[in-house]
Amino acid sequence: MAEIVIVGAGPAGIAAAEVLVARGQRVILLDETMQAGGQGYRRPSPGLAIDMPRLMGSEAGKYARLHARFERLRPQLDYRPGTLVWAMDGDRLHVLADGRAGTVRFDMLMLATGAMDRIAPLPGWTLPGVFTLGGAQVVLKDQGCLIGRRVAFLGSSPLLTLAAKQYRAMGGEVVVIADTTPLAAKIAASPALLRAPRTLLRGLAYTAQAMLAGTPLLNGVTPVAVAGDERVEALVLRDASGRERRFACDAVALGYGLKPETQLADLAGAEFAYDSDFRLFLPKADAFGRVRRGLYLAGDGARIGGADAAEASGALAAHAVLADLGLQQEIAAIRPLARRVQRLRGFQRGLARAFAWPSRQIGELPDETVLCRCERVTVGEVRGAMTKGLGPVEVNRVKAMTRCGMGRCQGRVCGPALQEVVAAAAGHDVAKGGRLRGQAPVKPIALAAAEETP
Repeated sequence: MAEIVIVGAGPAGIAAAEVLVARGQRVILLDETMQAGGQGYRRPSPGLAIDMPRLMGSEAGKYARLHARFERLRPQLDYRPGTLVWAMDGDRLHVLADGRAGTVRFDMLMLATGAMDRIAPLPGWTLPGVFTLGGAQVVLKDQGCLIGRRVAFLGSSPLLTLAAKQYRAMGGEVVVIADTTPLAAKIAASPALLRAPRTLLRGLAYTAQAMLAGTPLLNGVTPVAVAGDERVEALVLRDASGRERRFACDAVALGYGLKPETQLADLAGAEFAYDSDFRLFLPKADAFGRVRRGLYLAGDGARIGGADAAEASGALAAHAVLADLGLQQEIAAIRPLARRVQRLRGFQRGLARAFAWPSRQIGELPDETVLCRCERVTVGEVRGAMTKGLGPVEVNRVKAMTRCGMGRCQGRVCGPALQEVVAAAAGHDVAKGGRLRGQAPVKPIALAAAEETP
C-alpha cells in the first residue's frame, strides 16, 4: 500500500484524510500544532474553559462539526501532532517532534500547510504591543487572552472586523478599525463578492456591529506610525481627507490579508507563477491541486479561499491521489467540489481587490522604517544597496547584499514587502523582481536538531 502523508490538520487536511480513509488508504497526518483544526478553527489549550461558541459566533456550528468529524476519524489515522516539517530530501520529510529529529518517508505527499498573515511594515511596528492580526486571534482562541486593553486594528482585510468583533465579545475595547483601501474600491469589487453572498452578508454584519458599537471605522487611511517609547502608546494615521489622527491604544493588530505557506511546496520542486490580483508568486497546480503525480497542494497553502474552499480542495486533492493510484472515481462526487472551489476562490479574488495590498504605500515608506525585523534591515539600506554600482534589482540578490530575509522567519514576514520596495526602487513590476526562494529550515529549529537528523 502506498505511503500517503498529509502535512497540515486544518480543514483541507482533515477533508483529504476523510476521503482517503473511506477508500481504505493508510494516511499519516502530520501537524505542527498539538490539536487539529488549523488556525481558523483552533481549539483552546487543554484545561482552559473558553467560551468558543461565543467567540466563533455564526461559525460555531462549523467549528463544532469539524472537530467532531476529526475525532471520529482520528482512530483510523496515524496522527502525529506537534510535528514540524522543516525540510525535504527526495521522498523523505525532515521532522522535529518532542525536540527529537527524524524523517518520514512518503510515496504520495499532500501539503495542506495553510496560510499566514501578510504584513506591511510601518514606522514603529517593531514596538512591543504590535501583533499580527492572526496572532491576536491565536492568543484569544488558544489562551483566552487579549493583546491589550485598548486595541487598534490596522490593515486591509475582512478579518479586521471579524477579529474586532471577537475582541469586543471577550471584553476588549476596540479604539479604531482602520483600513488602507478606499471605500470606492470595495464598492467596485462588489460584483465578484456576490459569488459568496452568505459570506458577504456576514462581513457586512460585522461592519454594522462595529458601527453600532461606536467604533471608528475608517477607509482609505495612510498609516503614519505606531507611536511609543518602550511600547505601543498610540496609532497615528492620515485619514482619507489627509487629516492626521492619533488613537491612544496599548496594542495594535496588524494584517493585510493572508499569504499561502508555500515553502515546502518550493522545496518539493513546484513551479511558481506571479498572480497580479494577489501580488504574490503562487505554486502552479491543476484544478485538483496536483503539481505532479505524487505531489498535491490543498487549502490556503495553494490558493487563499477560506475554510469552506479549503475543505473542498482537500477532498479534490484526495480524489487526485486516488486516481493516480489507479482507483476509479465517481465524477458525480467530484464536480460539486470543483465548482465550489472555483466559486469561493473567485470570491477571494474579489476580496483581494476590495481589501488591496498597499503596494504604493510600501514603496513610499520612509528610509528609517525597519523592513526585516529579524536582521534589523531598514528600507533605506535596501534602497542604498540598489543604488550602488551594479546594484541588484532582483530580490534574492538584494537579500544577499543586505541580509533582508535571512533571519529566523526566512523572509516569510518581510518577503512580500521586500518585493514591493525593490520594485518601487527599480521602477519595474513586482513580477520582474522575482521571489525569495524557499530554503530549509522553513521555520526556526535548533542547530543540534538538524545535526541529529538521520
